[in-house]
Amino acid sequence: MNASLKKIILFPFNMLYRISPKAALSLLYRLKCKSKLNWDNPGTYLEKLNWMKLYYRNELMPICADKYLAREYIEDRGFGEYLPRLLWSGFDPAEIPFDTLPQSFVIKSTTGSGNNIICKDKTELNKEKTVKKLKGWLKEKYLPCYGEWHYEKIKPRIIIEEYISDGKNFVPVDYKLFCFNGLDGGDVGCIAVDLGRYVDHRRNIYDADFKYLNYVSFNFKRDEEANIECPETYLEMRRIAHELAKPFPHVRVDFFVIGKRFYIGELTFFNGAGFDMITPHEYNVQMGEWIDLTQLL
Repeated sequence: MNASLKKIILFPFNMLYRISPKAALSLLYRLKCKSKLNWDNPGTYLEKLNWMKLYYRNELMPICADKYLAREYIEDRGFGEYLPRLLWSGFDPAEIPFDTLPQSFVIKSTTGSGNNIICKDKTELNKEKTVKKLKGWLKEKYLPCYGEWHYEKIKPRIIIEEYISDGKNFVPVDYKLFCFNGLDGGDVGCIAVDLGRYVDHRRNIYDADFKYLNYVSFNFKRDEEANIECPETYLEMRRIAHELAKPFPHVRVDFFVIGKRFYIGELTFFNGAGFDMITPHEYNVQMGEWIDLTQLL
C-alpha cells in the first residue's frame, strides 16, 4: 500500500490511540484478525503480542529494533563476525560517499519495513533520486496506532552494508527464527523461510527441527514446490538466536545463509505488527503457549 494512502487511512486510528491505546489496538485487531482480542486472558500468539505492546517495556527493545544500534548489541554478545560489513552510516543522505563505495551494496533505513535499496551496479544507480528517496524515508513518522512504542524512541538514520548474494537469487533466502521465553528461556519454536522477496514473496513454515509444516501459513502464500533443505549452519544459527533472545519474552531473529556462511539480519519484536494472520488457528494457539506472560507480571 502507498505510504501516503496508508497514513490517511490510519489517521483516525492514530487519533483514537492518543485517547485510548487499548481501544485502538482492539479495533485494529478486530478488523485485521477478524476476532475479538481477549485482554483479560490472552492465549494466542497474536493476542499476546498485542498485550505486550500495551503492558510490557524493555529498554533493550528500541536498541535492538534499530538496525544500526542492534549491531552493538549483537557485537557485545560476541556475534559481531556474523554481521554484514558496515560501509557507511549517517543522518544526511546527501553525505553518502557514493564514489568510494564498492560496486555493489545495500542501503537501508534503520526503521521501517522494506526500506531497502539493493544496488548491484552503482554505475546504474541514479544518485539524485536515491538521495531524495532516502530523505523521504527519514521523514516517515512512527504510526502510533500499531502500538509498537519502541520505534518512537529510534532516531532514523541511513546505513549502507555490503551486498550479500548467493549468486542465484536477487535476495538470499531469509530464515526467520521465532524465539520464545517459554521454550528453554529463548529457544526457537518455529522458522519462517522467506523466498522471492521484492518479486513474488512466499513463505514456508518449519518447526524447530526444520520439518516443513505444510499446513501452516504466516500471512504469505506457501511455496509447495520449494525444496528448502536445512542449512548446514542451522544449529549454530539456533544457538545464536537463543542467546540474543534471552532478555525478551519473544523476538524474531533473521538470518541470511550463503553456502556455509550466514549473516544476522535484524531483530523483530512484533512480527507483522502483531496483526499478520496465522493459519490454522490451532497453530496460533500453540505459538501463544510458547510465550510465558507470567514472567512479565
